[in-house]
Amino acid sequence: MATFLYKLGRSAFRRRRLVALLWVALLAIAGVGAATAPAPTSGSFSIPGTEAQRAFDLLEERFPGAGADGATARVVFKAPEGQKMTDPAHKAVVKETVSALKSGSDQIVSVTDPYTAQAVSRDGSTAYVSVAYKVNGMELTDETREALTQAGQNAQGKGLTVEVGGDALQSMPETGAGEIVGVIIAGIVLVITFGSLVAAGLPLLTAIIGVGIGVSSIAALANVLDLGSTTSTLAMMIGLAVGIDYALFIVSRYRAELADGREKEDAAGRAVGTAGSAVVFAGLTVVIALVGLAVVNIPMLTKMGFAAAGTVVIAVLIALTLIPALLGFAGNKVVGRKQRKGTAATGDKPNGGTRWARFVIRRPLMVLLVGVIGLGAIAVPAASLEMGLPDDGVKPTSTTERRAYDALSDGFGPGFNGPLLVVVDGDKATADKTVSTIKGLEGWAAVTPATPNKAGDAAMITVVPKDRPSSVATEDLVHDIRNSTGDDVLVTGATAMNIDFSQKMNDALVPYLALVVGLAFLLLTVVFRSILVPLKAALGFLLSVVAALGAVVAVFQWGWLGSLFGVEQTGPIMSMMPIFMVGVVFGLAMDYEVFLVTRMREAYVHGERPGEAIVTGFRHSARVVVAAAVIMIAVFSGFIGMDDQMIKMIGFGLAVAVLFDAFVVRMAIVPAVLALLGHKAWWLPKWLDRILPNVDVEGESLAAPTGEDTPAKPDLVKV
Repeated sequence: MATFLYKLGRSAFRRRRLVALLWVALLAIAGVGAATAPAPTSGSFSIPGTEAQRAFDLLEERFPGAGADGATARVVFKAPEGQKMTDPAHKAVVKETVSALKSGSDQIVSVTDPYTAQAVSRDGSTAYVSVAYKVNGMELTDETREALTQAGQNAQGKGLTVEVGGDALQSMPETGAGEIVGVIIAGIVLVITFGSLVAAGLPLLTAIIGVGIGVSSIAALANVLDLGSTTSTLAMMIGLAVGIDYALFIVSRYRAELADGREKEDAAGRAVGTAGSAVVFAGLTVVIALVGLAVVNIPMLTKMGFAAAGTVVIAVLIALTLIPALLGFAGNKVVGRKQRKGTAATGDKPNGGTRWARFVIRRPLMVLLVGVIGLGAIAVPAASLEMGLPDDGVKPTSTTERRAYDALSDGFGPGFNGPLLVVVDGDKATADKTVSTIKGLEGWAAVTPATPNKAGDAAMITVVPKDRPSSVATEDLVHDIRNSTGDDVLVTGATAMNIDFSQKMNDALVPYLALVVGLAFLLLTVVFRSILVPLKAALGFLLSVVAALGAVVAVFQWGWLGSLFGVEQTGPIMSMMPIFMVGVVFGLAMDYEVFLVTRMREAYVHGERPGEAIVTGFRHSARVVVAAAVIMIAVFSGFIGMDDQMIKMIGFGLAVAVLFDAFVVRMAIVPAVLALLGHKAWWLPKWLDRILPNVDVEGESLAAPTGEDTPAKPDLVKV
C-alpha cells in the first residue's frame, strides 16, 4: 500500500493543476445539485419490527386520510389570574383562532374546538386547540407554519397567554456561531502547530472543500433518499473534524520529510505513502463504525451513518490527492520561518512528547492506574443512564414549545403531553372490552371512548398517563396495556414510539459493538501485526466511551454544570446516544491510535528497543496528535451551542469522548501498557503472520521507488 500511495502522492504533486481543478469541479457540481434539487418532501421516522410502527401502519390502512403520521400542533390558551377560559370574551378569542387556523392552510386535516372537545382544564384556567395535518413536520410549507404562529400571536394580543407546541413547528437545526468559533480555534491551533499560515490554512481549506462536497451531495439527494434534518449536521460535524485531522497528519509528515533533506516531490510522495497509509486505515475504521449503524435496522440511523461515512471517504480521498497537489502550489511557504532560516530544532532534540513518553516509561504502572481509576470515576454516572427521546419538555424556556408544554402539564397533568394511542383491530365489542381492560390498570389519568372507523373493523382509544411521558410509570403503563390485551390491540403514539426505539437501541448495542470492534480489531491486527496492541486499543476505547457517557448523564440527566452548557431542563438521555457514541467515537479514536502507534512500530521494526520506540513515536507524533485532538474537540464543542437538544448532546458527548480518549487513553494509558508489555506487545503467532497480508504501513518498501539504496537504521528511525 505504501508504494501505491507514494506514487499517488507524487503524481498529485506533479499534476497539481489537474487535481485541484477536478476537486473544484466536484464542489461546483455538488453545489449546483444542492441548489437545484427540490426540497425534501419527508424525513419520516419509522422503526420497523416494533408494535408502535405496526399500529401506525394499521392506522394508515384502516383510517385513510386521517394523517396518522402527520404533524400535530396544540395552541394553548391560559386566562389571566382570577379569570377563566369559559368567560365569554375569552371564548370569542378562541373561536376566532379556530376559524383562522381552519382557513390558514390546505394541509390541515382537523382543528378541534376546545369547548366541544372537552379540552378545558377543570379549574377553567387553561384550554387548548388541537391541529392535525395531512403531512409530517418536514413536509409542512412555510406558509402553513406561518399561519400557525400568526394565529397564536393574534390571540396573544387580546388578553390571553397563548403558546404553540407540537412537532408542526419542527424545522432544520439552525447553524449557530459555535461551529464558526470551532473552525477559528482549529485555525489558531494549526498556526501554533506549524508556525506557518500557509501550512495552517491547507487543512482548513481542504476540510471545508470536503464538507462542502459531502453536505451539498446530501442536500441534492435528500428528496430522493428521504434524508432527515440532522443528517447533514452529523456529516458536517464528522467530516470537518476528520478532514482537518487527516490533512494535518500528511502536512506534518511532509514537513518532517523536507527537514530530512528530501526533494519536495519525493517528500510529498513519502508523506502520502506513510502518513497516508495511516489515514486510509483510520478512515476505514470510521467508515466501518458508521456503516455498521445499519445493523440497528432503523432507516433514519442507517441513512445518517451512510451519509457521514460518505463524507469521511471524501475526506480521505482529499487528504491523499488534493493535499499533495496544494503542497506543490505552496512551495517553501508550507515550512515555518524558523525552518526556512535553518534555525528549527532538530528532530532528535527532546520535545514535550519525548519528555512525556520518558516520564510514562519510568512510571508506567502509576500512570496506568491513575488513568484507569480517573476514567472509571467519571464513568460512574453511566450506571444511572435513563434513555428516551427528547420532547418539548427539554427545550429552553424561551421557546413557545416549552411554555406550551409546561402550561398543558399545569392545567391537565404531566401525562397530557404524552398521550398513548391504542389501536384495536376488531369490531366495537372488542374495542369496548379493551377500554374496560385499560381502566382496570394503574397509571392512567383518562381513557377516551373508542372511536371506530367507517367500516367498523377498527377503533382508536386515547389513554392519558398520570405521569410525564419519559417516566418509568408511563413506560410500565405501556407494557401493562400490551400484556393485558390480545394481539389485535396495539399501542402507539410518540411516547410508545420512544419506548420501542429505546428498546431497539438496547437490543442492538451488543451485536453492533461486536461487529464494529471485531472488524476494527481484524483491521488493526493487519496494520500493527500484533494481537495485544489492537486488543489494548479496543479496551481503551470502551473505557473512554463509558466515561464520556458518564459525563453526558451527569450534565444532561443530573444537571451538573448544566447551565454552563445551556441545559435548561434535565431529562433522559437520547436513546441513540450510547450506540451512536460507540460507533462514531470508536472510529475517531482509532485515528490517534493508528497515527501514534504506527510511528512506534515503524521505529520498532527498524531496530529500536520497545521503550526507545515509544519515545520515538511520541517525539514524531505527540504534537500532531495533541493538535488534532484539540481541533476535533473544538469542532464538536461548536455544536453544543445549537438549540436542538439532540445536536447539543451529540456535540458534547463526542467532544468529551475525544478529550478522554486522546489525552488519557492514547497519550497516557497506551504508552504505559506498551512499556509494561515490552517486546510482547508486538507478538504475533507465526501461523497468523503467514496468512495476514503485508500492507506496509511503515513504508519499508519506499526505498525502491526513489531509486535510493536502503538507508542505515539511524536514518530509518528518523523517517
